[in-house]
Amino acid sequence: MQGVLLPLLCRSLQRAVATGLSGLCSSADPSAAAAAAAASGESGPGAKLNVQPTFGFLFDIDGVLVRGKTPIPAARKAFQKLLNSQGQFLVPVVFVTNAGNCLRQKKADQLSHVLGVPISQDQVMMSHSPLRMFKRFHDKCVLVSGQGPLLEIAEQLGFCQPITIDKLRETYPLLDMVDHDRRPKVLHPPAVQLPKIEAVVLFGEPVRWETNLQLIIDVLLTSGYPGNPYPQATHPHIPVLACNMDLMWVAEAQSPRDNLMTDIYGANLYNRYLEEKNPRRGSKARIQAKAAGGTRSATISQEEELDNTWESELASATATSCRSVLVCTGVYNPHTEVPFDTRESITETVFHGHRDFRFDPALVEPDHIVPDVDAAVDLIFQLENFASNENHWTS
Repeated sequence: MQGVLLPLLCRSLQRAVATGLSGLCSSADPSAAAAAAAASGESGPGAKLNVQPTFGFLFDIDGVLVRGKTPIPAARKAFQKLLNSQGQFLVPVVFVTNAGNCLRQKKADQLSHVLGVPISQDQVMMSHSPLRMFKRFHDKCVLVSGQGPLLEIAEQLGFCQPITIDKLRETYPLLDMVDHDRRPKVLHPPAVQLPKIEAVVLFGEPVRWETNLQLIIDVLLTSGYPGNPYPQATHPHIPVLACNMDLMWVAEAQSPRDNLMTDIYGANLYNRYLEEKNPRRGSKARIQAKAAGGTRSATISQEEELDNTWESELASATATSCRSVLVCTGVYNPHTEVPFDTRESITETVFHGHRDFRFDPALVEPDHIVPDVDAAVDLIFQLENFASNENHWTS
């Protein structure tokens, strides 16, 4: 699959927090319940307290603010510190989630209800948010897979001709023959011929995996014409834009099903990108190769091609660094025994991260570990020497 979406999430984050500030606070681990933060400028106990913020927050949601649908008590306490007496945020705040099965406004409404604070959709970045920048696909017919209001999500992202798996199955009923109870009793020729499908968009996990996988494979093997026989040559196939390739999370389950390789890893990778973005203009290929962990040259060439399109959209971003803060309200267990030789802790032979990145042990370690998100906010305020001249808002 041509997994080209996730490597660009860092750049989409740049756009989301382009607030004219010199620093960025980032939150990073749903699975291990992380909150991340970034800082720039002078800091430390002896430094002068700042009233105007030069930083912001990126909060992950599951494991940081909630466990499934259950709010984490420390979250409301933390957000009381982030608001002034009028209920306005004292520092820029963005919520980052792997979820892709609803509209941003719905997620914002859910967060507002859970946290008891007003949150707008502009403060929410979902796994499909970077697709807004994939304008070269917006006027093409794309097949969308996942859950929720797929067509509405696709249209709000800019896609003009999205079609769902159900629509494809309705048009070509013979392609979906696994469930015998859903096999058509009478076959009719398609009432409408679909245009060529020029990309597949995976918003998230579907309910009927067998149907989705079969029809997606048919689309790929027929180069966008699933009603036709498979041609001899099927490579390269049409692009697959995978919004969220992580299938591990905890929610309210008793056993952890989460993945440190996505969020802490992503926050640290974002920091690496920020550190290197200044000289990046002069040597794009070299920087991209390093940030991607030395992936194949085809990916680098694709990145270079897309960079020119998005350069103007990202030019106003001014974030300089990103600190990852791991909280202990998710799957992370601070009491787990750590081997004397830390190299022994890397026992997995499979890298459960994004397929376009090579495993880098330096990107797995968080900058800070704290008990919960409230402690994370206190830590960042301390690191940034931030003192508000507003009274804290209370519920």
